[in-house]
Amino acid sequence: MIIQKKNGRVVPVEPSNRETFKMIAKTMFGLEEVLADELRAMGATDIELLSRAVAFRGDMRLLYRANYTCRTALAILKPFAEFEANNPDELYSQINQIKWEKIMDCDCTFMIDSATSGEIFTHSYYAALRCKDAIVDRFRKNFGRRPSIDTENADYKFNLHIRDNKVTLLMNSSGESLHKRGYRQSVGIAPINEVLAAGMLKLSGWKCDCNFMDPMCGSGTLLIEAAMLANNIPAQYYRGDRFAFRRWKEFNLGEWKRVKEEEDRKIGSTDFDYEIWGNDLDMNVLAQCEKNLQYTKLHKDVMLYNGSFEFQEAPEGRTMIVTNPPYGERIKVEDLNDMYTKLGDTFKNLYGEGCEVWLITSDFEAMKHIGLKPSKKIPLINGSLDCRFLQFKLYEGSKKASKQNTSDEEE
Repeated sequence: MIIQKKNGRVVPVEPSNRETFKMIAKTMFGLEEVLADELRAMGATDIELLSRAVAFRGDMRLLYRANYTCRTALAILKPFAEFEANNPDELYSQINQIKWEKIMDCDCTFMIDSATSGEIFTHSYYAALRCKDAIVDRFRKNFGRRPSIDTENADYKFNLHIRDNKVTLLMNSSGESLHKRGYRQSVGIAPINEVLAAGMLKLSGWKCDCNFMDPMCGSGTLLIEAAMLANNIPAQYYRGDRFAFRRWKEFNLGEWKRVKEEEDRKIGSTDFDYEIWGNDLDMNVLAQCEKNLQYTKLHKDVMLYNGSFEFQEAPEGRTMIVTNPPYGERIKVEDLNDMYTKLGDTFKNLYGEGCEVWLITSDFEAMKHIGLKPSKKIPLINGSLDCRFLQFKLYEGSKKASKQNTSDEEE
């Protein structure tokens, strides 16, 4: 806290956090526009779509808010140095000249993630090593001691990005990846990434204005993300205060508390008068889902059913179905083509006018057996798998035959 004398009185002054600066939010392939919309809604400016990332401008409050509320961000990075280096010695020299003592103290720990491309710096590990040497040598020279390396839980996580001779240094304000929401108490064999799940909900266009269902819910990631969205629960509500920016010298506790309180006040502020249903054939996996829901206190908002998706009951009224069925990769299915055929039959027979199905898969052969032509195919990456996120619009009666086979986007 800064203390200032004014008219003979001692007045505490909060450090200013209103200065804007450039930031980069990392995300998954295919979710760049969704993330840009999230950032725009919270006041970000100068938004630019990048590959698996979005660049934007904002102040420290926006950095705190983006970390706490962005559902489709993996990390929020703050660039703080840009320069050119044509060889490892120039890289060392430029980094050594940075006033690192203004960023961190000798007692801190740090780590460096590096990514290089081009013909000058061909080994990212060596570039990170030279960066580390330049930092610790400056501390040794000026203070006689140095901060330590910690690859697991460092106070400061720096990103070193080199493309040809262009070097950018960034501070990772998030710490561990933002997909680690903190609500997973138990997981199945192939849980979907939380950021991807949230992105799928956003891409589906679900506005929390109808029922939601996942007929193959596994340990419940899609259900929990849907329930959090419906209840205005911030993405990192269950994560607590585990953010790297809290260890920064420039961290402002008052600003952080205000941002958090503002967002937490929105929880439950809108009425959600619909149902969220989950179903799975595996009772053990469903028990894991129930455990996660109990931890989040969302168990009263989600109905769980145990059985084959072919025989499940459908909620009454318009329903958005979003699901992540087995691809035959980590979860083995005896006849994947037959399973997808049954999925298509279930969609046609169980759900009516105004219902939509969104399904993600990496098995492009099996998806042909659904028997419906998707009206949208959105490329996404699930882990290392090239996937398509497919939309099927469902119709009643004779409309099924005439409309469900009319539109198909090329891959």
